[in-house]
Amino acid sequence: MDAQAFLDDYFAQYRDLLINAEVEKRIQEFATLAKGIRAAKRKMMFAGNGASASIAEHGAVDFTKQGKVRAVTFHDPNLMTCFANDFGYDHWVAKAIEHYGDEGDAVVLISTSGQSPSVVNAAHKARDMGMQVISFTGRTEDNALKAASDLSFWVPSHAYNVVENLHSIWLTATIDFVIGKAEYETRDLVG
Repeated sequence: MDAQAFLDDYFAQYRDLLINAEVEKRIQEFATLAKGIRAAKRKMMFAGNGASASIAEHGAVDFTKQGKVRAVTFHDPNLMTCFANDFGYDHWVAKAIEHYGDEGDAVVLISTSGQSPSVVNAAHKARDMGMQVISFTGRTEDNALKAASDLSFWVPSHAYNVVENLHSIWLTATIDFVIGKAEYETRDLVG
């Protein structure tokens, strides 16, 4: 393997996909939605599987702490295993939304393939309950999660790490846009 050729091609994907007018428009739309959620004293609920769950956790914490937008996730092992056991893995996120969601909330669902039944079913449940659905997906453009979303961030790539990293960048860029700056103190020092 030619290392330089691999790395040139690999990072070219990031250069080509990271920023364009459509992505910037969606970040602005997501930030406006988040500010509306904050003003209405509603909440955002985040979920994903695997690495997408980690991205969801990061987004929920930063939206809450830095962006002052109340956000929660459902990745507590007790909740996940209880709901998966009682309702089936394909329905555990939808059931969590049913139990914790309120009309006017928003749901952020992250899935590299956009086909994971647990998040696709969650999108349908959220829409049935009057919530807006924001999705972060990759792979094929006609994926089921993207189709069930009000606002979607889609990465036209089959490379899992590229898709997941772009999801993370776009999500955290939205948080910074809500805050209105990229550099800020994240700790309140007491004393």
